[in-house]
Amino acid sequence: MQKNVDILVIGGSAAGIVAATTARAFYPDKAVMIVRKEQKAVVPCGIPYIYGTLKSIEQNIIPAGHITDAGVEMMIDEVVSIDSEKKTATTVSGTVISWDKLVIATGSVPKVPGWLKGTDLDNVFTIPKDCQYLDHVQHAMEGSRKVVIIGGGFIGVEIADELSKKGLDITLVELLPHVLQMAFDEEMSVRAEEILTTSGVKLKLGCKVEEIEGDGKVTGVRLDGGEVLEADLVILSTGYLPNTTLAADAGIKLNELGAIRVDEYMRTENKDIFAVGDCAEKFSFFTRIVKGLMLASTACSEARIAGMNLYKLSRLRTFGGTLSIFSTAIGGTTFAAAGVTEQMAIERGFDIVSASAEGIDKHPKTLPGVHAQRVKLIVNRESGLVLGGSVIGGVSAGELINVIGVIIESMMTIHQVLTLQLGTHPLLTGPPTGYPLLKAAENVAKKMRQ
Repeated sequence: MQKNVDILVIGGSAAGIVAATTARAFYPDKAVMIVRKEQKAVVPCGIPYIYGTLKSIEQNIIPAGHITDAGVEMMIDEVVSIDSEKKTATTVSGTVISWDKLVIATGSVPKVPGWLKGTDLDNVFTIPKDCQYLDHVQHAMEGSRKVVIIGGGFIGVEIADELSKKGLDITLVELLPHVLQMAFDEEMSVRAEEILTTSGVKLKLGCKVEEIEGDGKVTGVRLDGGEVLEADLVILSTGYLPNTTLAADAGIKLNELGAIRVDEYMRTENKDIFAVGDCAEKFSFFTRIVKGLMLASTACSEARIAGMNLYKLSRLRTFGGTLSIFSTAIGGTTFAAAGVTEQMAIERGFDIVSASAEGIDKHPKTLPGVHAQRVKLIVNRESGLVLGGSVIGGVSAGELINVIGVIIESMMTIHQVLTLQLGTHPLLTGPPTGYPLLKAAENVAKKMRQ
């Protein structure tokens, strides 16, 4: 079977969908097709919540209407080879698709430590973006009481928080001294740990897993000190790797982290082949060093840039580097950060000033549902540029960190932040007299004058 399209997108999760729909919006005369293996695509960041809040995988599906309503054709199949010279892609079913522009959005796959024994035992699971697999994990959880989660990043912490609501015996093991340490400053990580512990999650921090034990089926996890944690189910939350085998087999160049090399327009060295999302190269907004960060928000930004630049490049539509904007909710408290952490800024060589302010997210504080809000800003001492920030608070903290992200990406100084006009309302925000973001900026400015 032969198919001819103008724009072919391989991969139909968040990045693939955004790349295809953006391409269709900017080039309405072009035929756009997505090819993906999965009939249904999960909401990537919603995966932890299918094991608690959402009840099932069916409540965490990206609607297909996002694709079809935009005029994008979708084929459920798997591309197994790409011929960049002939401009074709061949699928498992034998279909040969001719394309003019190609976008690779093949995502990532769970990273399983090769040295760790026992990862092949029954009831030892990773967390891929695969509906069938994730549904199988859910069924296995229903017959489990003692769960050990290996890895204290976002997926591990969020699953631990969700499972704690079901009364399971949960132990979280993390090699670093704190959970979420790659994203947050220590004081935020410690606060998250306090909430997890209060909800009944047992934390094993600064611990290395030596082996997953069992005879056919998992029975325990042995730590480097000899302690064995009983387990009838284990979740490996040890990171993800770019899914780039298809690209590599086609001769498309990868970087030292195994991601597809791209320029600021998300193009590979072949001007007609683009790559976006977890499979594509990332670099720091501040230092331009290559990073292995994988975020759906970053992936969708890259996808929009690729979709806009397929046939006409614009210097106004380029990727300037990842800002690392993170947010999560643990035990009803939001934790969010953007830019560099204080420790990372110091390690990168920045001379910084940091300060925090505490307030509330509604006013007056006698209103129902008021949540304490703490904002921290990290600023370059010499230039006054805002390099990073964090928020702990209620649900509004998730949007406030996006404001801080815009401040950082716009390269605003602390003095420009202090003169921002920010709208307030009693039911929606902190008070104009004590808006935590502006009070944090004031505290930074005071330190800079000392």
